[in-house]
Amino acid sequence: MRHAPNPDSSAPISVPHLVLDVHEDGTLAATLNTHPVAAPEESGAWRRAMFAQIIDHVTHDRAIPVRVTVHESDGTTFTDILPAAPRPAPQPEAAPKPEPVKAAKRRRGTDPIRVDGGDGFIAGEDVAVALIVAHTDATPDGQARALLDPAQVAAAKAGEVVLVGRVSGTIAVRGLS
Repeated sequence: MRHAPNPDSSAPISVPHLVLDVHEDGTLAATLNTHPVAAPEESGAWRRAMFAQIIDHVTHDRAIPVRVTVHESDGTTFTDILPAAPRPAPQPEAAPKPEPVKAAKRRRGTDPIRVDGGDGFIAGEDVAVALIVAHTDATPDGQARALLDPAQVAAAKAGEVVLVGRVSGTIAVRGLS
């Protein structure tokens, strides 16, 4: 059932407005509703790679929606509205199951390595995982190319490679076939 807006209501509907001004060196100036948002003391300044951290900070870990406007150093502007993230109900913690005793001890090198990605992802999104085996520089026209050792690719059984621009934040996923 839809309810018509109450014409007598004087409460305006507003969404906080976060403005991010990107500087040439990759640092950001952040303002929320025209008030400066200070970067954490340990980082010194907001950086492009901290975009998700800024969003989480101003939305109290995505509890509220926010309108984001990004002013790039080249003069382009992007605007989007990020909705609040639904929070799942906490599940009671199950008692950990005791590890079965094994006759032979496994080598440490064969145990899987757990990697916790932290916060900032959207529920259900596909998140690529890449091992960094090399670094490369972008060409003057902004192109990137990587030369990979076929033995490393075969050992990793990799089907894709991920290129991440550390300053621009650009992410490119490419198949290896």
